[in-house]
Amino acid sequence: MARFHSALALALGLATVGAGAAATGTPSGCKGTLYLTFDTGNMRHAELIADTLARHGVKATFFLAQEKTTRGDSALDASWAPYWRARVAEGHAFGSHTWRHGSFRGDSGTLVRYRLQDGSSETMDAAAICAELQRPDTRFQELTGRRLDPLWRAPGGRTTPNTLAAAQSCGYRHVGWAAAGFLGDELPSETYPNSLLLQRALERLRDGDIVMAHLGIWSRKDPFAPMFEPLIAGLKAKGFCFSTRRGQT
Repeated sequence: MARFHSALALALGLATVGAGAAATGTPSGCKGTLYLTFDTGNMRHAELIADTLARHGVKATFFLAQEKTTRGDSALDASWAPYWRARVAEGHAFGSHTWRHGSFRGDSGTLVRYRLQDGSSETMDAAAICAELQRPDTRFQELTGRRLDPLWRAPGGRTTPNTLAAAQSCGYRHVGWAAAGFLGDELPSETYPNSLLLQRALERLRDGDIVMAHLGIWSRKDPFAPMFEPLIAGLKAKGFCFSTRRGQT
C-alpha cells in the first residue's frame, strides 16, 4: 500500500517523488526527448506493452523486482526468461527495483528501516541494501546472460539518505520520475479514467521528463496499458523522441 499512497499523493500534487526532468541533449529532428520507464508490477500487460513499444520502435527502461504475477509465479522466475531475453534483444535498458519490493522508511544512525509487503520490518546496513539491489541483477544475468544497467528505482519512490548512499557505493544510480511523468496507472479508474490520464500526459509532458508506469497493477479496474498506443502516437505527433535511462545522469 505504500506505493499506492505515495503515488496518489503525487497525482494530487501533494508530493514530488524522485527526480524531475532530466538534463538531456535533444536528438536532431526532435522537439524533445522523453524516457519511458516501467516497474514490474504484476506483469499482466507485459506482452501488450512490449508489443506496443516494438510497433513504435521505442526503447524503454524496465525496473525489475521479484513481484508476484497474475500467472501465479514471480517476475524473475525462470518462466519469464523468454520475455526478458526478448526485451534484451530489442535493446531496452534494465535496472533493479529491489528483490522483495519493500519500502525504505527511514534512517537511524547508519541503518535503514525496510518495510516488507507483509507489514513486517527489518533494519538494514549498507551491505544488506546492496544485496537487496544486487539480487535482481544476479537473477537477470542468470535468465538472460546480461547484467542490469547500474540503475535502480525504490518501490513507491521512497528513498532515504542512507539508502541512496549505500546504493551509490555499490554502483547503482537512483531513477525517479517527473511529476508530469506519473501516468497514474495505479490510481482508481473510477475517479481517474484512462481518457483523463491520457489527456493529462499529452498536455503536461515536457522535454527530459521521466515517465513512470507498470507492467501490470492489481488495484486498477480499467487498466491503462492499452493507452500506450495513443499516448506514444500522440507524443510522437508532438515531436517527441524516446530514449532509455542508460548513460543518463
